[in-house]
Amino acid sequence: MRRNGIGLAAALLLLGWALEAPAQDRRPPQKSPEGIKVERDLAYVPGGHERQKLDLYLPEKKSDAPLPLIVWVHGGGWQGGNKGNPPGLWLVKKGYALASINYRLSQHAKFPAQIDDCKAAVGWLKANAKKYNLDPRHVGAWGASAGGHLVALLGTTGNVQAVVDLFGPTDLLALAGKRGDAESPISKLLGGPAQEHEKEAKQANPITYVSKDTPPFLILHGDKDTLVPLSQSQLLVDALKKAGVEARLITLKGAGHGGEAFGKPEVRQAVDDFFDKHLKGGAKK
Repeated sequence: MRRNGIGLAAALLLLGWALEAPAQDRRPPQKSPEGIKVERDLAYVPGGHERQKLDLYLPEKKSDAPLPLIVWVHGGGWQGGNKGNPPGLWLVKKGYALASINYRLSQHAKFPAQIDDCKAAVGWLKANAKKYNLDPRHVGAWGASAGGHLVALLGTTGNVQAVVDLFGPTDLLALAGKRGDAESPISKLLGGPAQEHEKEAKQANPITYVSKDTPPFLILHGDKDTLVPLSQSQLLVDALKKAGVEARLITLKGAGHGGEAFGKPEVRQAVDDFFDKHLKGGAKK
């Protein structure tokens, strides 16, 4: 990653977003770029699990106005990854706060613990908005793979104003297929094969909760993704549009499950413009 901390392509390659990835990302957290300060390991559930912590990146120069907040949720098949190396630090230099959160993994607790933790983190940040100079009315969620799934759930069941979902699973029952596999990441998340846990699979499907009040979505997905097929994102964007929600799906030609394609300047610009529009330009309150 470049010294200024805005090498998105490098970040995407290193974050361990693969759906089946079992290992946590144990690399040390990246050093904060010049002009950015970080508050590490803030417990958003005081006295809670060791995973219920977040890192908060803020501009070193204090802003006169509260900062719109973006919450990054890492991937790793709900069983790996961590908050240590979030992308998007360039947004902090543009006047955002960026929170990177850990959440309980499937070996710690079954669904819905993961989305409960995401909501608890957002709630804690809003409750502490004054302390950290955050704008609790303008909060965006951004995540990839399993993190994309969780931010989609945040958007459809939580209280955020904008969502960027990178190749996140949507319909876990469809993704699991007809043959149950007790060792798959989905089975570990739900507590058993999806076919035997249809109720839980439906509860974990963001489409279940889509309504006219759902915030805008930007979804990015590679058309060569063999882990989470493009059809998963198409299902979600179709449901959002049917409900009258602003939703855009960008299909990256030739891209798989993450990789360099998601770090191209035009992709970064799309994310940049989306958050600027909805978190700085009159997002719903």
